Amino acid sequence: MDEPGRDDGLREAAANRGLKLVRSRVRTPGKGDYGRYGLTDAGGAKLLGFGKSGLTATAAEIEDYLHKGALADWRTSLRAAGAKAPPRPKKRPAPEPERRAKRAPEPEPQPEPEPEPPPLSVRPARPADSEAIAVLVTGLGFATAREDIEGRLSALKKGRETPFVAEQGEVIGVLAWHVTPVLHRPKPVGRITMMVVAEGERRRGVGRALVEAACAQMRAKGCGLVEVTSNVDLSGAHGFYRRLGFERTSYRFAKAL
Repeated sequence: MDEPGRDDGLREAAANRGLKLVRSRVRTPGKGDYGRYGLTDAGGAKLLGFGKSGLTATAAEIEDYLHKGALADWRTSLRAAGAKAPPRPKKRPAPEPERRAKRAPEPEPQPEPEPEPPPLSVRPARPADSEAIAVLVTGLGFATAREDIEGRLSALKKGRETPFVAEQGEVIGVLAWHVTPVLHRPKPVGRITMMVVAEGERRRGVGRALVEAACAQMRAKGCGLVEVTSNVDLSGAHGFYRRLGFERTSYRFAKAL
């Protein structure tokens, strides 16, 4: 990333955490604290990268600090909402040590084959999915209750923009989408407004299946372009969308109302 783009990305990520990025004023390579950064809170208190002779933190150290802060916010949101992350599979108990047999051992029974998981399917969300969707959305960093999801699903269904869920025995992913008629383009613009896959189910094609279903739906509604936004500190998601053919075209600006 070039230096202006990198600085803009770091500044935006800091602002998302309620912090302020401080950049070295030195513009001569090799002099003083050239290329170094610091972080303060909203009140100006120093948090990271301030030394006796100037700023000390690298861009990588700033990114790592902000990423850890995002994870901490996510865990706090989970606790506040009373939501639980998808359960981890239980470990099987270790087999007991074999005892020396007094007579010829009988052949051990063959273990039964593991049942194959049910096929992955993508379908429109239903009110009965609200609890599972609330857990997924909370895991994304937006503390949400089942009742909130039920109301929003109803509104989106009335607008004929029902989100999609990925199901494999249970709901393991969700994607919301929207069609926007625009003045400056000949066709409407489709937008993926949110997508999240359960942590233990990623890198198995679930996200790709959701995106393909949404793109097909927006294409059927006449869209000539599909956009998606992703938080600046979710670098793994950025790579995922690039692999699906999405390109970075602009910065996203937001203002709370």
